[in-house]
Amino acid sequence: MKTSSRHQEAATPVAAILLVFSAGLTFSFLDSSAKFLASEGFAPPFIAWMRFAGHAVLAFLFLRPWKTLALFATASLPLQLLRGMLLFASTLFNFLALQTLQLAETVSIAFFAPMVITALAGPMLGEWAGWRRWLAVIVGFCGVLVITRPGLGVFGIGHVYALGAMLSYCFYVIMTRHMGARETAESLIFYSALAPVVLMAPALPVYGSVPDQWLHWALLISLGFYGAFGHWLLIQAYRVATTTALAPYAYLQIVWMVMLGYVIFGDFPDVWTLGGAMIIVASGLYIVHRERQLRLKATAAPLPPE
Repeated sequence: MKTSSRHQEAATPVAAILLVFSAGLTFSFLDSSAKFLASEGFAPPFIAWMRFAGHAVLAFLFLRPWKTLALFATASLPLQLLRGMLLFASTLFNFLALQTLQLAETVSIAFFAPMVITALAGPMLGEWAGWRRWLAVIVGFCGVLVITRPGLGVFGIGHVYALGAMLSYCFYVIMTRHMGARETAESLIFYSALAPVVLMAPALPVYGSVPDQWLHWALLISLGFYGAFGHWLLIQAYRVATTTALAPYAYLQIVWMVMLGYVIFGDFPDVWTLGGAMIIVASGLYIVHRERQLRLKATAAPLPPE
């Protein structure tokens, strides 16, 4: 039993790795499209709303709530709405950050999210981390400081937005963990897309605009597809491999972000951004390694005598 448990934990299907890698590419297309649309004069709140409107339409078509209404019943509609708005806030802050930051900068700061979730899971969920993982959190924070360099004239509003996006996403994940035992997966997917569309619709007259080019229409419509398809790829990956096993491969998204940033916008991250990203990734990988060790220790524990 001990040997098979270790083998099962270590074996990660190639298909799952490719799915995670493809999801990273899809999310990179989403951010690149949003950054381009913002540079063309579209307001980030409108871009974010279009992203969720497309996502909501796709979720409605594929989940078909009219056939199985019970799957979409919710234990707490206010919590569902709050969770959806946290995801919207994360997207909106990210799009605002992309107005002034490079793609690689925003994703590098976003990589700090697993460490923040590790820190928040203790007081909010009772999932306390040990000193080793807390040390990894501190090291990851140092990586964020390397990228933003506060006090050296580099830290700007874009970094504030990027940190806001990362923190909003962390609370969204915490709420997902908290609600996961009482809500169906279908309701969590559906309401996270629908809530921002409905609640932010009154702001459309202020931030909305009608595109006058087919390229703008195509990019705005594609946002929802990129968001929904990226999450679908991750769901398929997690069906055949554990979250811990796949976590390291999510960091490969920075490869796509650097490439697209250079090809589309002529941006290339400086040595500080790359160095900070490496520190954050290293600390995140250590947390993954530590959680895997704890899981192996638990599964390898001797069975009680019969």
